[in-house]
Amino acid sequence: MSAESRTDAELLELIAGGDRNAFEELHRRYARSVLGIALRRLGDRGRAEDVTQDTFASVWRSANRYDPERGQAASWLYTVARNAIVDGLRRRPPPTVANPPDVAAGDPGPAEEAETEWVSWRVHRAVESLPDHERSLVELAYWSGLSQSEIAEYVGLPLGTVKTRTRAALRRLADELEGELR
Repeated sequence: MSAESRTDAELLELIAGGDRNAFEELHRRYARSVLGIALRRLGDRGRAEDVTQDTFASVWRSANRYDPERGQAASWLYTVARNAIVDGLRRRPPPTVANPPDVAAGDPGPAEEAETEWVSWRVHRAVESLPDHERSLVELAYWSGLSQSEIAEYVGLPLGTVKTRTRAALRRLADELEGELR
């Protein structure tokens, strides 16, 4: 059976045994979305590419730690990516400007940054409270940038089911966050 026709979990099992073709297929499936997530989080293409490389190096080294009973392979891979992004943020802070400009920056002040961080934390916490079958769809849509059709194909569900679950998830999020973000 070719690597292209295998599930993500099967690919990880093969990767744990040193199968390069399985690794290349998993990389083909996920490198773009991992790079997109890293780029949005880090704001620097070079650092995002480094984090993407670190993610897949970690996948190669630790594929044997993936346990299909604990969740989907994609969720495991995105967790590895998130950890690589956090490590990348710790390892290399953003470059500083040697000569600051003479004009005041239009950047948000401390109060605005605190508000933005609080809202971000609150939204992430609300997303974590969603049932697994809804949370994974929201994460694929908003953090991986997949369309509903792409999500349906990826998770193997009918498009209508994906739309219904996404709509239900967004309704739950709105109810959870109502009044708190005003």
